[in-house]
Amino acid sequence: MISIQSYMRQGQHRLRRWLVDPRIHTTLRGALYFSAGFVLSAASLGQRMLPLALSMVCACGGWSAVLTTLGGLLGYGLFWSVNSQPAVWLLTGLAVALLLGERRISRDNPLLLPAIAGLIVASSGVLFQMLGKEDTPVALYVIRVFLASSGAWLFTQVRRGRNPLLEWLTCGLAVLALAQIAPLGWLSFGFLAAGALAVSRAFPAAAIAGLALDLAQVTPVPMTAVLVLAYLVRLLPKPAGVLGRIAPVFTYVLVMWLCDMWDLTPLPALAIGSILGGFLPEAGKIAHRRGETGVAQVRLEMAAGVLAQSQQLLVEAPAVPVDEDALVARAAERACSGCANRKGCKDSQRICLLPGILLHKPLLQTEELPIICRKSGRFLAELHRSQEMLRSIRADRERQREYRAAMIQQYQFLSAFLQDLSDQLARRTEPTALYSVAVSVFGNRAEEDNGDRCLRFSGTNGKYFVLLCDGMGTGLGAVQEGRTAGNMLRRLLSAGYPAEYAMRSINSLCALRDRAGAVTMDLAEICLDSGKVTLYKWGAVPSYLISGVSAERIGTAGPPPGLSVTDYQETTERLSLRRGQTLVMVSDGVAETDALRCCVDNAGKSPNELAVAMLTCSQLSGQDDATVVTISLQPAE
Repeated sequence: MISIQSYMRQGQHRLRRWLVDPRIHTTLRGALYFSAGFVLSAASLGQRMLPLALSMVCACGGWSAVLTTLGGLLGYGLFWSVNSQPAVWLLTGLAVALLLGERRISRDNPLLLPAIAGLIVASSGVLFQMLGKEDTPVALYVIRVFLASSGAWLFTQVRRGRNPLLEWLTCGLAVLALAQIAPLGWLSFGFLAAGALAVSRAFPAAAIAGLALDLAQVTPVPMTAVLVLAYLVRLLPKPAGVLGRIAPVFTYVLVMWLCDMWDLTPLPALAIGSILGGFLPEAGKIAHRRGETGVAQVRLEMAAGVLAQSQQLLVEAPAVPVDEDALVARAAERACSGCANRKGCKDSQRICLLPGILLHKPLLQTEELPIICRKSGRFLAELHRSQEMLRSIRADRERQREYRAAMIQQYQFLSAFLQDLSDQLARRTEPTALYSVAVSVFGNRAEEDNGDRCLRFSGTNGKYFVLLCDGMGTGLGAVQEGRTAGNMLRRLLSAGYPAEYAMRSINSLCALRDRAGAVTMDLAEICLDSGKVTLYKWGAVPSYLISGVSAERIGTAGPPPGLSVTDYQETTERLSLRRGQTLVMVSDGVAETDALRCCVDNAGKSPNELAVAMLTCSQLSGQDDATVVTISLQPAE
């Protein structure tokens, strides 16, 4: 006879298998984005629709933006029976999200897409006013523009998991939208969510949810007071604290009695939400800084602030110009000091006041001088010496500028890293690993003689890294360059340094050591909780993604690191390996013209057979070091 515990264990095991199934995972994420667009389209203020669905679209990219748009279009058509202006919002926002959502310009300028969202709402409002199809009051027009911009920024930050404060604001917007969705007259999803938040979340979440219900104007009873009092009931000592599970029901009745406003419709939804919230784990509270952890947080934040201030001071420090007039005066002084006619020369004073523009004429002749000098040959020779000195000074200043830019860059990276580290101390949780990584490495030479260095290691926050460093050329020098760059990157990434910062740090080291082009970097950052992969390339050749019997090229070859500290040449590609795909990373010893054909011809074969075929192509094309790395994901045990 099978016990209930056995059934429960079987159910938990089946649920875990479903969670790691790429198809289930993808379907759930798609349904979540579609539902978000659908729900946010219901948000209103004064019975006027709001562009929150547009904000969500601008915060997404790729297929997630498409699904959010479809959900928003369905929601606006269902809740508002209009498809004109909301359709303009969503379709324009979708075009912007597809064009800029995954681009570097949007990552480097986090306010770009929020500003575009506000611009879309503002311009469409003016257009529909001119066409006579809109009679929105000015105040609501301004609120729509503000909500479109701030909502896009808020949703973007929450998707990155920034902090609880932003999550509470997101909960408030969700309640504002859900308040308009009531499949039954007595069952409003907004009151259901508010009851759950008042029981299971922190005080700000409860207060913001109450404010959202008041703004939605779904009941005359002041819901902010109801939910705030419901949260305070949770603070009572036990056994009185047990009433916190259904506190929103009692406080709602109390506020109705005190305000003499009777509306019993929200009570069932509040009761159901309170009961469901009692089974949820409490979350969303700001971590208290206590003990040694709190002291460490404060010290890390102080250090981050000092580094940020130092960076700002270095940025604001003006560059010292070269005194070109002084160089010309010095050349005149040297020429006149040995001149036999200096005592009777009437132009000895004027020649010292010549402008520094003369140094910008490398082939300066006697007739081009603004004065008449009887010993012009001596003066021209000294001017040529000053020109050489000016070039030397400029080269030195340029070198100093590179050093200064590298220092500013490192201050910036360290400040952001320490701040993120301080935030992580409060969470103390690591993402659940749903996948494990299978990596195979094949080379045409033994590792000790191969300039290609492949490293595999775990990082922080549920990340796994596969790094392929290619020391340019062959021999001991290439081996040493590949190992040095690879080991430095591994140490930075293992310590939690962001991948983008780590690669730019290696670029700065190569530039300052005059080792431009000495190594290329190909890095795959794998999130073990989602199966997403970010591919960073700096001078590396393209990689290849094999799906079933097809293959596609990922990334493009670019300049190697070390050319400049300030000009970044890396490329970033994002992809997913959750559907059983295989990512193939290669060094430049593998012929690019034949690599894609080899991947297509050997798509269904094992990693070993695929690597042998690609290495055979490399041996036919040259004698450079060649390495093939295959990466795939498997469900975690």
